[in-house]
This record gives sequence, structure tokens and C-alpha cells, in this order.
Amino acid sequence: MHHVHREGDTSPSVSGEGPFLGDGEVAAARAQYARRVVGHREGIPALNRLADLAARLTGAGSAQVSIVADDLTVMGGVGDAAASVGAASPAEESLCTVTVRENAPLGVPDALRDPRVRHLPLVASGVVGAYLGIPLVVDGHAVGALCVFDREPREWSERDVSLLEELAGPVLAELELAVLAAQHDDDKLLWQLAVDAAGVGAFDWDLETGQLRWDERLLELFGLSRETFGDTIEAFEASVHPEDRARVTQALNEAVDSCGTFAAEYRVVRPDGGVRWIAARGQALAGPDGAAVRLLGAAFDSTAVQEGEARVARVLETMPTAFLQLDRSWRFTYANAEAERLLGGIGMPIVGGLIWDLFPAAVGSTFETHYRHAMETGDPRSFEAYYPPPLDDWYDVHAWPSPDGLSVYFMDVTARHAAQETVTRAARRAALLAEVSRALNDTLDAEEAVARLAQLVVPVLGDWCVVTLAEGGGPAMAPGWRHRLRDIGWWHHDPHRRADVERYAEIRIPALTEASFVAQALQRTAPVVIASGATDAIGAVLEEGEARDLFRTLGPDAAVVVPLRGRADTVGLLTVFRGPERETFTTDDLDTLTEVAARAGSALDNARAFSQQQDLAEGLQRSLLTAPPDPAGLQLEVRYEPAAAAAQVGGDWYDAFLQPDGGTSLVIGDVVGHDTAAAAAMGQVRGLLRGIAVTTGDGPADVLRRVDEAMEILQVDTTATAVVARLEQTADERARGVTRLCWSNAGHPPPLVAFPGSEPGSVEVLTLWAETSELLLGLDPATERTESVVTLPRGATVLLYTDGLVERRGQSLDEGIDAMRALLAELVRAGVGLEELCDGLIRGLLPESPDDDVALVAVRVERT
Repeated sequence: MHHVHREGDTSPSVSGEGPFLGDGEVAAARAQYARRVVGHREGIPALNRLADLAARLTGAGSAQVSIVADDLTVMGGVGDAAASVGAASPAEESLCTVTVRENAPLGVPDALRDPRVRHLPLVASGVVGAYLGIPLVVDGHAVGALCVFDREPREWSERDVSLLEELAGPVLAELELAVLAAQHDDDKLLWQLAVDAAGVGAFDWDLETGQLRWDERLLELFGLSRETFGDTIEAFEASVHPEDRARVTQALNEAVDSCGTFAAEYRVVRPDGGVRWIAARGQALAGPDGAAVRLLGAAFDSTAVQEGEARVARVLETMPTAFLQLDRSWRFTYANAEAERLLGGIGMPIVGGLIWDLFPAAVGSTFETHYRHAMETGDPRSFEAYYPPPLDDWYDVHAWPSPDGLSVYFMDVTARHAAQETVTRAARRAALLAEVSRALNDTLDAEEAVARLAQLVVPVLGDWCVVTLAEGGGPAMAPGWRHRLRDIGWWHHDPHRRADVERYAEIRIPALTEASFVAQALQRTAPVVIASGATDAIGAVLEEGEARDLFRTLGPDAAVVVPLRGRADTVGLLTVFRGPERETFTTDDLDTLTEVAARAGSALDNARAFSQQQDLAEGLQRSLLTAPPDPAGLQLEVRYEPAAAAAQVGGDWYDAFLQPDGGTSLVIGDVVGHDTAAAAAMGQVRGLLRGIAVTTGDGPADVLRRVDEAMEILQVDTTATAVVARLEQTADERARGVTRLCWSNAGHPPPLVAFPGSEPGSVEVLTLWAETSELLLGLDPATERTESVVTLPRGATVLLYTDGLVERRGQSLDEGIDAMRALLAELVRAGVGLEELCDGLIRGLLPESPDDDVALVAVRVERT
């Protein structure tokens, strides 16, 4: 029993809701089907007949076949529908849309009374009084409807529904047939257009009759007409270029004999003398006995292709870049002249051979990796790679994949690569030398810097290394020469072998024989090179024992001993070793090691000269500075620190001595200059001041005035700053436990006094500025000198110092004095002794490498 939607169903109306209520996928399927079918604007005659049959079988006045998408198109009809065949109308105005939407038979006995359709134009106009529709379903989707209708209301029976459902099958079949016919016509047209556009002509050779038939296009290609072409294979062969005729005939015979395919590209000579290239393809057809009876095929003009290929071939053969082609089975199909030249070193033909057979070293190499990647992915590849002997060259390679295989352009870049290697080696050498220079300049301890060489040259120039210091000077091989040697640095690139190298460095020098390479290097200025076999060669000149055994386990194959030369002699040795995995030392390597050794030797030599000169200058200055006295009730400490630079002893001095009247004189001074001349001038000024103070017994101001006069009379051509101070007590002051400090300042930084403050644990620090600034000594002997006095309690600390302690780059004198005041207060508050206080001031205020020398006098009034 069929369910038919009848009057009174609650299904919603199509009005205002669009043609479909299905999802987007269903709508898209309907639209696609409609596009395939509705091209038949005149309708499909067979559908008219099926519509007529439906009307007659159901007794209806009209019937139609509709396709529904965005629009409704009538594909066949009779009665009132006949005039609409091939026409399109809005889908929402048709009863068929309701049928499609419901995807089920729709029966409407009285359209004007049915709320689903009574508003539709055809119902309102009286064209449709009763309606019965069946959906046309394709791939599960309703794409249209077969319907019958009358102008007057009527009932529809189950038989009517069944008849329409039976007719739906033929209707769909006719629709599909129309679609296929349309596609066939379209394909045929497209094929003909393609053939015409490509200029392809066809031929048919009847092997039994001998007739050769050509179409118009093929006649045109050969420059012939129906009248001038004889329709025979002989007529064809007459048009083929004499040089190609035998080859083409052979190809035709092979196709006929094998009942297979025919393929040939050849030249033809046209009647006007013009020559064209023709590409032909064909297939032999077999008769009942299996022998070929016909040969069908097509041909086209390939002149442009041939000429283009010829031009390309000429370019490829004459260009300076090598070019080759590999097919997809990795066989060489082409190699131009440059490729043949570059690859000719293998001594056999290339074209036709497999790349992996002809070039076995390419297997597993960069070449194979990139070639296979390009072939498998279709991505071009560019790379540089080295191929070993017999080619022994570097190549810049560009590989482009294609459906036929791989096209490869390449150039010999061995010279460029060698130049790049030279530049790279030069850059590495420059970087190493720069690092060596930095290491040598980063510290004042030249021995420490030279010891770092081992870690700088390994692994760049060797696998392991030992740095040796040669001390004492004198003949290289003088008795006891081993005692002059000391290994100060070592390194191995393998962390697991560093302990072995360290132990070897500890024990090897006593094991060196007179024939050792170290002994040879001490007597030479050039490196001693062991290019290979170093384990045996060096082991043979070591004494038997632990050193030799340990050296053999380290197993070097090459070694070089490079002297570290000073100005006059060898000051050390740099010994570098390489294992068998590395090549031996090249000329560039030896040049670099020689430069490294020269810089290290110079640094060692300069350090020794510096040390000797500094010791000499410092000794000179210290000889001018005497030990302080030990007056009653006072504790004195003095310090002198030279500058870091060689001979920078300068003119700083201190002095402390007892006066005949029991007072204690303190002096701090600084002669302008930082050299031995300044130290000598300092000695003169110091001697003058000490002698004048002791012999005259004058106070500080008068002493400075008399020194000024003496310097002018004695023509001591220098200037100096100075503070002269006296510590003394009267009987009353001694009874009260105070000490009087009287001082005069000739342009020198002010003294400091620290003493316990009024609050428990507090410290006060006074800066003893002069009331007026006074000139340096040596400028004007007529200068008036003044002096100041301050009373010191028990426990007070007096500090006299030179500017090197408080003045430096980036810091003003006032900032330096403030920093010293703070540190002095901290040390006094901590209750440190006077000696520790002086050391703390030097340690806290003096930089690691001072630019100026420093003198310091500290006095503490003892508590009684």
C-alpha cells in the first residue's frame, strides 16, 4: 500500500521557504543533476511520449516530467504542460517542488481546498484542480517529478500511483540516455577541436588491398592533394627524405611483422622543395589468423620541436657548463661535451651506463642523497660535493627532476673551493692569533698566559699539546739543561686523555735524552717536525720508564716542537701532537704555529724584562725609603706600592724621624713624574727636607719654605707636593693624654684623622684641609707657608697618603677621599690594628693594576 499525501496533511507549504528544505549537500546534488539535463531546452521527445502514456493510463488531462533545482524545468509534457516543455519557471511556484521536497508520492484531490498548494499560481488560475506526482530519485536524492493533473477536482487511486511509479523508471532512463548522448556529442566536438588545433592527421593502410588512405589534414602536411597522392605506400615513401626512408620503412615493417605499434619521426620533402619534420604513431590490427591486416595511425608536424631541440642541443654542446640527463632507472641518456670532459677521468663512455656502476663512490654520498630526493619528491636540489679520485674534484651541482628523469647541471669548482679553503684557513689563523694575543694581554703574568696556549692550539692545530718554559738563559745545552725546563701547560681534545697528558708533562723532562727532539729544538730557531711515525721516533729518544710507556699509549703520529724565541735566546717550547686520524702538519699549519710561538716568546721575553726592570726600579726606590722610628706613645706604619707598569716607580715617598727636641716628624710627598728621573729627584728633595728639619728644628711651614729656597739654590729642577707634620707634647698635654699635631701642606691631598666619637661605637673622621691652598715645592721660593694645629686624643689615627690611593680615571679626587674616609672609619670601628688597617686601605682602594705608585704613613696615638 502506497502512502499518498492527501488534503488535510500538516506538511508545511513551500511558499516563502525556497525550493528545498533539505541540507546543502542534497541541494548541491540536485543542482549538479539539473545542469547535466536541462541543456535540452527543446525537451526530450521520448519524455513527451512517456508523459502522454501517463495521462492516458490515469485518465488525466495533462502530464509532465520536471527537473527541480533553483528553477523548475519541464523536460516533457502533454495537455496544458505541452506549451511549457523546455521552459524554466520559479521552483517555488510549482506543485512538483512539494513532491520533490516530500520525496514521496503526492496526491491532491482538490487543489483549491489543500492548504499546501492552494496559494500556488497554477491552482489559483484554475489550470490545476487535482494533482498526482511521483518523485524522480537519483542516487537517493529527489531531482524532479513525474506528475499528472486535471482542471477539475478528482480522486486518485492506488492504481494511479502504481502506474506513475512504474513509469518513473523509463523516465529516468531516458533522462540518463539524454545526458550520455549530450556528453558523447560534447566529447566528440572537443576531440575534433583538439585534433584540429594540434594539426593531427590520420592514416589507414589496408595491408590486404595495399590502399593507403589519408585525411585532408595529412595531405596538407605533406603538401599533396587527392589528385597528386597515389593512395599507396610507395607514394608515401616517395615523399620521405632519402636519408630517413630506410629507417621509416624498417619501422613500418617491424610494426606489421609483430602486429605491434609504429613510431617514427622523419623528414618529408614537399613538392615545393620545403622540408618538414613529421612525428607519426600507429597500431597494426590483426585479422582472424593473427596476422596484421590494417595499420591505423596519426601524424603531426614536429618541425618546430625538432628545430627547437636542435637549437637546445647546439646550446648544450657549446655552453661551458656541464649538462647530463638521467632516466628514471638512473641511466645516462645524454651528456654534453663539457660533461664528457669533466667526467672523462673514469676512462669509459658515460651515455647508456648506470650512474651507480660508473661512479661507485657516489653510492651513499651527498650525490645520491640529493639525486634520490629530487627524483622522489619532484623538488629541485642544489649542493656542492666532492668526488674522490680518479676525479678528485669539487662540483657545484643543480638537479631538476622531470617526468623523464633528472636533468643535472654542474661545474668544477675545485679552484673556487680551494680558494675558499684558503680564506677559511686564513680566517681561522687570524682568529687563533687574535685569541692568542688576547690571552697574552689579559694578564700581567706572562707565564700564566703562555700556559693557556695549549687550550688555544688544541684542537685547531693539534690533538694535544705541551707548553714548556726555558728559564735561566745561557747556552741551550749547558750542563743541567733539563733543570732549566718546566712544563707549564698541557691539553688534550679528548677529556678522557687529559689526565694522561698531565701525568706525562709531570714526568717527561727527566726522561729526555740528549738526542730528544726537545733538545734539538732548544738549539734551533726553526720548528722540529716529525711528519709521521712520531710515537716510535719520540719514544726512541725517551729514557725507559713510565714517561716512555705513557707516551706510547697517547700514540701520536705527527708532532712538531716550536721554539718560543725571545730577543736573544729560546725562552720556551710549544710541542703539538696529532693522531693518525688527522693529516700531518701542512706548511700553513707550521707558519701559524711559528707565529703563535713568536708572540708567546715575545710576551715571555717582555715579561722577564719587565720584571727585571721593575725589580731594579723598585729596589732603587725602596733603598731611598727608610724604616720608621719607634717613638714613645706612638705607633707608626708605612707602606709603598709601585705602579704596575715597568719602571713606574715614580716620585712618591714617605719619611718619619725623631727631632732633637723629642718630637716626631712625618713627611709624605710626590715628585712630578713616573720614571727613574722622578725617583732620583725624589731622593734629592727627601734628603733636603730631612736634613733641614733635623738641623734647624723648625716647624713644618718653615721647613717647607727652607726646602723651596734650597731647591732654587741647588738647582733641583723639579716640582713636588708634600705634607710636613710634627707630633709633640708638652708636659701638660702629656698629663691630659693628648697630642698636638702641627702640619703644613704644599699642594698635597689633605691628611685624615680618625678618632672615637662621642657616641659608643662611633668614629669621627676629619679631613685636614689647609686654610688656604699653597703652591707646590719648586715653583716660587718666596711663597709664604702656613701651618695648622689640631689636638689629638688617645686612640686617634693620623693618615698621610699620596694621590695614587684616591685618584684614578673616572673618579675625582674628592670622590676618592670620600671613599677612603668611609673605609678608614669602617676599619677603625672594627678595632683593627694599625698594620692591618694599612693593608685594608691598600687592598680596598688600590686597583689590581695601579697606574700610579702609592706611599702611605699611618700614626696611632697609643692609649696609656
